[in-house]
Amino acid sequence: MSRRRVPSPARLLVSVIYGEEGRFGEVFSRLVDLFGEAAETSGVFPFDRTDYYEKEMGAPLHRKFVVMERLVPRDALAAAKVRTEELEAEFSVDGNRTVNLDPGLLTEENFLLATGKNYSHRVYLRDGVFADLTLEYRQGEYRPLPWTYPDLASPAIRAYLGEVREGLREARKLEAGESQCG
Repeated sequence: MSRRRVPSPARLLVSVIYGEEGRFGEVFSRLVDLFGEAAETSGVFPFDRTDYYEKEMGAPLHRKFVVMERLVPRDALAAAKVRTEELEAEFSVDGNRTVNLDPGLLTEENFLLATGKNYSHRVYLRDGVFADLTLEYRQGEYRPLPWTYPDLASPAIRAYLGEVREGLREARKLEAGESQCG
């Protein structure tokens, strides 16, 4: 018989797709207001494997990940998506988004992204939010699945997320040490 238990916390990341660097800076500040301090921000990844957002947001587009400092419970993903959608609306101009914000949870086992779109491999959470299993950790690295978006399947992004995973492992060790000392 299985015994239910709350899994270890995850690292909250927010994928930010944007066109203008100044806009990223404004959004970064608001993300910190919403979710607390950032542990780090990734370098720029070109968002050039699809033209899906170009009509709404222009081109060229870029992606950065904002990695939040505080570890979060794994059931925090739906609330994060709702908050980032509100932020997208706040930064919209004439009804068009200037940023696309997708919160995700990085664990030692996988990387999940929140989405408002249902599909066969997505699990409903609440409030119209689904969890998309985007990458799984196997054989020493995050690996794409058949439905993983091409840019997220890129070696550069997967390697970066592997580095974030190591930071997550260190943060958990620190938390464990603090709870044993306290």
